[in-house]
Amino acid sequence: MSNAGVNPKKTRNVLWYKEPANIKTGWEYALPIGNGRIGAMVYGGTENELIRLNEDSIWYGGPRDRNNPDAYRHLKTIRDLISEGRIKEAEELAAIALSGVPESQRHYQPLGEIHFTFENHKDITHYTRELDIDDAVSRVEYRAGDTLYTREMFISGPQQVLVIRMKAEGSGSISFRTILRRARYFEKVDRINQNTLKMSGSCGGEGAINYCTVMRIIPEDGNVQSIGEHLIVKNSKSLVILLSVATSFRHKDYERESFRILEEAEKFSYDELLKNHIEDYKALFNRVDFDIRNNTVDEDLCHLPTDERLERLKAGNDDPGLISLYFQFGRYLLISCSRPGTLPANLQGIWNRDFLPPWDSKYTININTQMNYWPAEVCNLSECHLPLFDHIERMREPGRKTARVMYNCRGFCAHHNTDIWADTAPQDIYHGATYWPMGAAWLCLHLWEHYEYSCDRKFLEKAYPIMKEAAEFLLDYLIEDDKGRLVTSPSVSPENTYILPDGESGRVCQGPSMDSQIIIELFNSCIKSASILDTDKEFADELTAVLERIPKPEIGKFGQIKEWSEDYEEAEPGHRHISHLFALHPGKQISVHKTPELSKAARVTLERRLAHGGGHTGWSRAWIINMWARLEDGEKAYQNVTELLKKSTLPNLFDTHPPFQIDGNFGGTAGIAEMLLQSHDGMIKFLPAIPKAWASGYVKGLRARGGFELEFEWEQGKLVKALILSTNGGVCRVVKFDGSILEFCTEKGRTYDLMTLGI
Repeated sequence: MSNAGVNPKKTRNVLWYKEPANIKTGWEYALPIGNGRIGAMVYGGTENELIRLNEDSIWYGGPRDRNNPDAYRHLKTIRDLISEGRIKEAEELAAIALSGVPESQRHYQPLGEIHFTFENHKDITHYTRELDIDDAVSRVEYRAGDTLYTREMFISGPQQVLVIRMKAEGSGSISFRTILRRARYFEKVDRINQNTLKMSGSCGGEGAINYCTVMRIIPEDGNVQSIGEHLIVKNSKSLVILLSVATSFRHKDYERESFRILEEAEKFSYDELLKNHIEDYKALFNRVDFDIRNNTVDEDLCHLPTDERLERLKAGNDDPGLISLYFQFGRYLLISCSRPGTLPANLQGIWNRDFLPPWDSKYTININTQMNYWPAEVCNLSECHLPLFDHIERMREPGRKTARVMYNCRGFCAHHNTDIWADTAPQDIYHGATYWPMGAAWLCLHLWEHYEYSCDRKFLEKAYPIMKEAAEFLLDYLIEDDKGRLVTSPSVSPENTYILPDGESGRVCQGPSMDSQIIIELFNSCIKSASILDTDKEFADELTAVLERIPKPEIGKFGQIKEWSEDYEEAEPGHRHISHLFALHPGKQISVHKTPELSKAARVTLERRLAHGGGHTGWSRAWIINMWARLEDGEKAYQNVTELLKKSTLPNLFDTHPPFQIDGNFGGTAGIAEMLLQSHDGMIKFLPAIPKAWASGYVKGLRARGGFELEFEWEQGKLVKALILSTNGGVCRVVKFDGSILEFCTEKGRTYDLMTLGI
């Protein structure tokens, strides 16, 4: 391959490359497309093309009751062993009495693959492969002889199909054979007619989900025929391929539904399909614009391939445009893997290639799933948050049973994982994570956050009972420690290990700091909700009384925030989890201006973690960005943004744990937003953590709590433009340049110019 192409658009929001991704090893170079439900990874080959397919409900196995029936009768013994410092005994009993039966939940799977083998595509020149995130279209373009070949691919939200258009301009034409494939759990590929294939089967396991995917080729000219399991195209100048999929998770007659989707989509021309797709996507993506300008970087580097830009950054060169692209790529990914009516984004979004993926590609809810949704509200993608809320609602009934059977508690609970069936029983036999009962409580804080941004009272009326149930579980689960405090037991500080004074190490404990911090956030959110809705005063009063006995963040012997209820030594001071800083982010209990001593201790905590090698996974580094932003340290936040890109970002800009895990993308995007705008302290603050490297810039569309949408511009670190749109009305509080507060009443739908109001 020679005479590699250039970025044809030279626009900011394009990922592009000079070569295809290698079919055998190129997952880290392939480009993701999706419509929330269906996902695909496009490799961009010339002689051979591979498109890996996903659908959000393709999971192994059916629902099961995994609650351990022996849990409750051993619970007190485990608690007593922990209180007595007999940690090994407590952990041994927990492993058999508190683990799920069986230990593992269900796992996510790929849908399959489309393979293309092209004829006469030799001596390729002027090759370009791109993902345009302005319109959510992947394109491949190259020349063979005098012919320009182009492929456009997208997954339509309105029509719910994968769409591929191929064109040949010149004397050459398009000829290829194609097949649908799945490595396991498929019956066969059926030939429906001369231009249509159907692949169907079971995802495997008892109560398995069944699926049907249909692919049809629609040529404008040339010839299409089927031979065996293949479709064969000969001498076409232009054609369109449509692919649909449906499963038994949503449809009883899933095969009929798959054909219905395909036939409805076929009624539209390609141009109409593309127009509908772009309009649907842009309605979300175009809400936010972001541009960083650095006077020390003389050129816009979008003319360089994305992988080369990443290598330049790793070599120590600045590239503010790459950071803007990374930010918008995170928004693109959330739109592409989490839409109203879909399942929430899992550990890999909806881009998984393995039948036994890392950590099962489930919903890990001791940080990772929550991080997936950190950018949803602030980055103006509130609708993309809804699949998570739907899943929380589905977790209520299983979670009630887990709470009742395993702990004899009211309400509902979940542990550190859940799956497509909203399973809430403990996952794994892993002392560092399994016996942590706070998953539902943390998830419910997302309901409150959505209300804080939207001020949607009707939503709160539906959300409050869910939050209340999570709080009820905790009221029953808490026990009194030897200092008269109310603490969780058993639990863990995910996923760290402490060392007792006698040298014994352990993970299972009582009262880890993170649990108390989550409880404080949840109880306060319930109290505020009850007040807003004018309901449940007695329950709110009960929560208020209990809060007095919940441990607050404390400072340890190193000047750090204590991770456990006691100031233990930790076996891994550079651990990837920084759970004891939940109160800083995403919580609100530690504030630079309201709790300066705790903020100082949080800084020490971060410095100790990083000094001992912390931040070595993508999602951990992303969390650190958000924490430095909350501490209003722009230089530290920026340093960790660049470290995230240098050390934990793949050539296609996917985050890597390693391996690939999408949470770091979303956490990184949220962290950049947190550097630009904060509203967690009850007031709006512009540029709270702006680094010198981002000397000037422009943002439009970020949202603040209270129902406000912002547009602002800065030069040399100072605001020169600041507009606030009030989407709800009410009082707006803004931190002025001198640190004082500008407070004014707003009208719903009106925009206010803060520069004229004296900010």
